[in-house]
This record gives sequence, C-alpha cells and structure tokens, in this order.
Amino acid sequence: MLKIHNTLTGKKEEFVPIEPNKVGMYVCGNTVYDYCHLGHARAMIAFDIIARHLRYLGFDLTYVRNFTDVDDKIIKRAAENNETPDQLTERMIAAQREDEQKLGNILPDQEPRATEFIDEIIVMVQTLIDKDFAYQGENGDVYFRVEHFAAYGKLNNRKLEDMLAGARIDVEEAKHHAADFVLWKSAKEGEISWDSPWGKGRPGWHIECSAMANKCLGPHFDIHGGGPDLKFPHHENEIAQSEAANGKEYVNYWMHCGAVRMGKEKMSKSLGNFFTVRDVTEKYNPEIIRFLMISSQYRSPIDYSEQALLDAKVGLERLYTALRDQPMADSVAADSEFTQRYKAAMNDNFNTSGAIAVLFDLVRELNKAKKTDEAQAQRLAKELLELGGLLGILQQTPDYFLKHSVKITGLSEEDIERLIEQRKQARLEKNFALGDEIRDQLLEQGITLLDSREGTSWTRS
Repeated sequence: MLKIHNTLTGKKEEFVPIEPNKVGMYVCGNTVYDYCHLGHARAMIAFDIIARHLRYLGFDLTYVRNFTDVDDKIIKRAAENNETPDQLTERMIAAQREDEQKLGNILPDQEPRATEFIDEIIVMVQTLIDKDFAYQGENGDVYFRVEHFAAYGKLNNRKLEDMLAGARIDVEEAKHHAADFVLWKSAKEGEISWDSPWGKGRPGWHIECSAMANKCLGPHFDIHGGGPDLKFPHHENEIAQSEAANGKEYVNYWMHCGAVRMGKEKMSKSLGNFFTVRDVTEKYNPEIIRFLMISSQYRSPIDYSEQALLDAKVGLERLYTALRDQPMADSVAADSEFTQRYKAAMNDNFNTSGAIAVLFDLVRELNKAKKTDEAQAQRLAKELLELGGLLGILQQTPDYFLKHSVKITGLSEEDIERLIEQRKQARLEKNFALGDEIRDQLLEQGITLLDSREGTSWTRS
C-alpha cells in the first residue's frame, strides 16, 4: 500500500487514484532563462523517482511537467544576450534535456510550454472574469480577486490576513487588494505579446500552470508537485484560480521536495549561491549527483558540499565494486526478501534513503555469497542491478564507473594501463621496490590499484 505525504493535509495518506490504476501527475518545471543548477536537479530527480515507482507498482501514469517560456527574467536575459526570447528558451530547453540525460532521468510524457497554451489561458482568465473572480485594473492588467475565494490559504494552512503581513500595493499596480495577483499582464513597449480581450499582453506566471494542467490532465487530477519555494504563492494561487474557474477540487495530493542548501541558505540563482549541473559534471560522474540526491528522502533538505559529493562517490563505488567481475543470474524471484524490503521502503512516501539501505544490506550478503555460494552470488548480483535500476543508478558498467567516477588526473587510460603493465613486469622480476614506486606514483595522480586473483584493476580516487 503506497502512502504519500500530502502537503494539503500535512499528513501521510494512503494513495487512492481518482481512476483505478491510472495516475495523472503535474510537476511545475523551470523558467528556462539559464542553465539548471543542483536545486533544479533535486526536483527533477525526485519526481523522476516518484514516476518510476508509480510505474513499478503498475499504475498507468501520465507525467506532465511544464516549461515557463515567457517571463520577465526571460525577456530581460534575451535582451542582454541580443537574442529573441524564443532563441533563448530553445537553447535552455535543449540544455536542460542534455542535463537530464546525464543525470539518468526519464523525460516526462508531456512537456507543455506556456506559449503553446495562450488560447487556453485566455479562456480561463475570461471564465474567472465572468464569475467575478477577476477584474481588469486601470493599468490594463487582469487580477484575481483573492477575497472572493474563501478557501485561499488552505495549502499553506494560513489565513489571508496572516499572509498579508508586509504586503503592499505597488504604485504602478491597479489591484484592489494587496493579495490579488496578476493573471494577464498588459504589454510593455517592445515586449513579446499576444492579442486578448483585454488588449495585447502575456500571461502571468500562475495562470499558465492551471491552464496547462487543465488541458493535459483535466480539471481534477491526482498529484501536483514542485519545489519547496512553490507552496506559496504559486501553488496557493493555482488552487484558487483553478477551483474558482472549474468549480471543483483541483488536486488530491500535493507533493513538495526539499531544497538543496549551501550552508544554511537555499541554493538559488537569485542568491547567487548555486552550482549548475554542468559545473559539477565537469569533475564528477553524473550518477554521483543522482546518488547524492536520492540518499535523502525527497522531502528532506540536502546540504551541498564537496564532501557530500565525495561521500556519495564512496557509497556508489561500494555498490559498483560488488558487481565488478561478478556473473549474474538470468532472473530473480519477485518476492525475495530484499525486493520486498525495497518495495516497502518506497511505498512509505518514496523513502529512497531506506531503499538504498536495502541495497547496502544486499551488497553485504553478496560479498559473503561470493566466498561460499556462487549461484546465490549470481542471484544477488542480478537483484542488486535490478533494484538499482529502479532508482536510476548502476546504469554504467562497473569497470567504466570505477575508472570515471571523477576527473582529477591528467593521465589517460592508456598511460594508466601502461604503468600497470610495467608494475606487473617488475613484480614478476621480483623488483618489488619498483612495483611499489609505480603504485605510489599512480596514487599521487588519484589512481588506486586493486589487486585480485584475476589481475589488477583501478579506480579514480
């Protein structure tokens, strides 16, 4: 029985889909004006894991994640780059997909873009105006009337007056209430815009997700997810405008992943304390990033540091080392102890840290079986590979990963193999001093030698 922590209720609940065996899941994606940083990677990997497990349980999942491809930041960055917003967003979407491929993510089933849903957005805004949930201000912008939606604040369990602490109405705004939010922005000179009943303009940030989710999954669906900073105001506003327009409950289960922190602050572009996925994969194998992100349960924050990456590297190397040169069985029993424990951990609100603990227990049994029961070792190795695959790890050959976990040496593989052969010859000639010298030379370059009956292998350390 799958249980999910529902942000809306603040409780862990049994998951019951609206339609038996089918699941609709919408996740708020990125505003594509720059490269993805590790905070983005956290959310992308978290919901990839969730999607994988839902499918593993047999659900027919439709996974939708949007791109925000029109926004103040996009317009500003495109102007700085002397390119059009379309050119900028196309480059950034292509870059994100490259990053996700490196990280081992399976792309969502649908990836709608805001600019492809202008008609649907206009229809929803007009519906809200017709129902007196929205109005056009004197500045041409269209706003949502928060006071007309009695349930406003239910996702964050806060009253409207509490959320207004410190809020103000800017001079250039024409909204009636400090909490009212924009649905449609009137066009400024030279900005990208579309025709609408309220004049030329473009959608506000919040309305795009409501319109896209409604079109892709319907007015009422199972799961809506995103990063921790989206609970308020974005998701609160989504609920208000969607339920006001459609007259029914919007989403049954709300899920929010934890942040990646640098020190005590959330990693973000606005704070300037971020590392892009591309920065980190210049040095570390991308699967190490994935392993770091799933080592904690998806709701937990992750403290990013060089040491955290190195710890993840060591853990992943332990799994790969157990598989190195180990033959595997053709199949394993679906009801084995380790598989059942893995499933139980993941059914407990997608507890990946618990699932990884099962993998390490499996490795201990595998290493024991190698000495006493080769058939059992083969079954355990196959099970380790299969369970790791459900988490999107152990997707490289052990030999490749152990040689390419980090990029800290100037030595090529040919150089390393040549030195290993020289060491082998020295040892055959009883010249152990030379053999040790070569070993130490490689160690200084970040290369650790592993001697066994089958010969000498190596890893980058």
